[in-house]
Amino acid sequence: MYRIGRETVVVCGLVLAAGVCTVAGAQDTRPLMEPKIPPVCTKLEARLYAEPDTNGGRISEEDEQKLDTERIQKALNGCAPGQAVELTSGFGPEATGTPVAKPVRYDVFLTGPLEMRDGVTLLIDKGVTLYGSRDPRDYEIPNPDAKPGDPIAPIKCGTSTPRPTTFPTFSVNAGARPRGGCRPLIAINDVKNVGIMGEGTIDGRGYAKLDGHDYSWWQMARKAQPNDDLYYSTRLISANHADGLVLYKITLHNSPNFHVGVNNTNGFTAWSVHLQTPVDKSLDARNTDGIDPGTSQNVTVAYSWIDNGDDNIAIKQGVSHMSVVHDHFYNGHGMSIGSETMLGQSDLVVHDLVEDHTSSGIRIKSNVKRGGPVHDLIYKGICMKDVPIPIAISPYYTNQTVEPFEDPKYIGDKIPDYKGITLQDIYSETPGDVLIAGLNDDHRTQVMLKNVIIKGIKPSQVHLFYDDLTVQSPGTNLPLRESANKTVKLIGDGAKGIESVGDQPDPCAGKFVPMQ
Repeated sequence: MYRIGRETVVVCGLVLAAGVCTVAGAQDTRPLMEPKIPPVCTKLEARLYAEPDTNGGRISEEDEQKLDTERIQKALNGCAPGQAVELTSGFGPEATGTPVAKPVRYDVFLTGPLEMRDGVTLLIDKGVTLYGSRDPRDYEIPNPDAKPGDPIAPIKCGTSTPRPTTFPTFSVNAGARPRGGCRPLIAINDVKNVGIMGEGTIDGRGYAKLDGHDYSWWQMARKAQPNDDLYYSTRLISANHADGLVLYKITLHNSPNFHVGVNNTNGFTAWSVHLQTPVDKSLDARNTDGIDPGTSQNVTVAYSWIDNGDDNIAIKQGVSHMSVVHDHFYNGHGMSIGSETMLGQSDLVVHDLVEDHTSSGIRIKSNVKRGGPVHDLIYKGICMKDVPIPIAISPYYTNQTVEPFEDPKYIGDKIPDYKGITLQDIYSETPGDVLIAGLNDDHRTQVMLKNVIIKGIKPSQVHLFYDDLTVQSPGTNLPLRESANKTVKLIGDGAKGIESVGDQPDPCAGKFVPMQ
């Protein structure tokens, strides 16, 4: 059982070995209610405006140098814990005697990196947009070992370079990475009870040509992809040791890289977040994950809408007690765990999720170079449409958008191990592939299926390896017996050959609505 707001949802997981039903402990352990906006300590009025375009707004070249960084940061520094700095509509061009009608422009703030303070909320009003600077020099991470008089090192932020081979590509120790790179637009480090709230927008402008370069953040990322080059890009919001962090009603657009990364945090809530990248669907945005928690516990993403260029949510290693409830996903790679699972993930509930045109639906991805234990996961009440791979539980990850359906035979000792996974009331309106795989007989994947329906699925679309699959009534329409091989063990109804749930009303009627 878990409670969120005024709704109580009872979920029942299986201890697969015993086949008994227990109360699930997999979810955020905090009592959660809808967040509240705190009182305001300071109001800042917008001095700039943007004209609407396909990306959401365009600032004049003249205004590109008029940064609001200093006055926003000063207000954040001076605000007492428990209060908010409010970014509100100003006079824009009207101050110079050139009125512009409200419906055809946006009041904007233009900023470089900001650092949040303990207990302070950044409140962005409806109709106001906070834009990120397109000058990579604003985001550059200085060399902490530099001494006065040392020559200035080349700017790395906004550039790419061949990937070195002298440090591990996937390491628990972030210090193994080379120095340099980009600061995030909003940093939340070593502070508690910070909020990013309001019905306004934060826009990272990943589409914009960078100052001093002939490419955008997104174009740089895509160009680096074929050779797996390192590239240095800024993220929209990055939090570390940020207990009690809340994102509420905020809209996030066009991040150059990940939108929200949260690490080493106990208690993170994203409630009614509206995230879309790219806004202009003719553009290509690589590696723009939506919300990525890592090495954290007590995390909830609720009533949110995510449409982006990579994983909608990617749960990184070391996350436990997380709830994803009452959400809508659109373009993106789905509800993902991994690819790093070395420190483990556990105690997750995903309930009442709608996925519309995501490349995958339920996705657990890792391999022997970065794997670990993943257990006690409950997926319940999930509706999918036009999802090519509704279910992918895979130890075969190859750094691609979707997993292959066979072992790539990588060599490594970090073994993915998936146990205690419940799939209940899962429904896809369109056919797609299902991959449920363990690595080998010593690391079998354990999954319970109850009322799992992929309309129109064929035996050739079901890929099973080294699995213990328990089927509970009313069963599933997945052709498990026909698709199973000698490495697969069917338990319960599945062993009896019950693989059809029969006709029933469409449980997803009215669920598929446009992005909000």
